[in-house]
Amino acid sequence: MQGILIRLAKFFLLACLLCSQARADEPIVVPPPLPVSFVDRATATAQDAIDQAMDLLGIRYRRGGSSPEAGFDCSGFVSHVFREGVGLVLPHSSKEMSKSGQEISRDELRPGDLVFFNTMRRAFSHVGIYLGDNQFVHAPRSGGRVRIEDLRDGYWIKRFNGARRVNLD
Repeated sequence: MQGILIRLAKFFLLACLLCSQARADEPIVVPPPLPVSFVDRATATAQDAIDQAMDLLGIRYRRGGSSPEAGFDCSGFVSHVFREGVGLVLPHSSKEMSKSGQEISRDELRPGDLVFFNTMRRAFSHVGIYLGDNQFVHAPRSGGRVRIEDLRDGYWIKRFNGARRVNLD
């Protein structure tokens, strides 16, 4: 955020300088905005995905579901969030999603990362989106609704399979 503010201040000062030196008959040329850094862009897109996920809290679970109107299963929810939130197409299968992006350890988790669990006696059978502070959002099971859970909860600790960071740029 500080980097953006610095860039805006530089842009404003440059615009003021150009305006003060221009004659009345000369057009004022404003330089293009400075490029946004990779880190700023990645942070913004992760936040866009999280914002999209938070807008879907309370949507009912539905096996095979992939829309707010029909309901979501876990991978349908994650696919929808990334497609609508940041324009990234992910497979509609937690197992296939587990092959996307870069594998990361639990202590490397950042908001927007995918977290995987063994909930059906097979690896990578469930997926959610990490929010930060040990919280993740997911579509849990039949009869449930999209909600936030804590990774430290005993149920999730025992079933944690790993995490992936997908390319959001």
